[in-house]
Amino acid sequence: MLLLGVLIVAAPLSHPARGASLPRLALLLLCAAYIQGGLVKLFDFGGAVAEMQHFGLPLPAVAAALTIVLELGAPALIVWGRQRWLGALALAGFTLAATFMANRFWEAPAEARFMMTNAFFEHIGLVGALLLVAWLDLRARRARNDWRTVHA
Repeated sequence: MLLLGVLIVAAPLSHPARGASLPRLALLLLCAAYIQGGLVKLFDFGGAVAEMQHFGLPLPAVAAALTIVLELGAPALIVWGRQRWLGALALAGFTLAATFMANRFWEAPAEARFMMTNAFFEHIGLVGALLLVAWLDLRARRARNDWRTVHA
């Protein structure tokens, strides 16, 4: 949590005249749950392995390690803008798979269905936002490449 607070405070320190702080903060907030999840799994690896076992994943220790790398690495790509599209697509795919694995509201008992339905559609919304981030980044890359080609 402390790391997230530091990142939120530091995010607006980018060049305000270019307006870079708000988009970076928005990207950080979009990735906050993944950063938090990755840190929790990193500092409680046994719990992360137990979570993978709970969902019946093969090689739960390997699955936990890969999840940590994804939940911390992809947000870094997104927030700092290096291969942003790749980080966003990786998280979108991961989130979609995890959503259908963990939030099967249609199979839930009535008392759990409301919360699981909300969680399912919130995660689908995250997938949509991540796809938008990837598309916008690829579009911006194409525009930069086109400009370089014309002005070379």
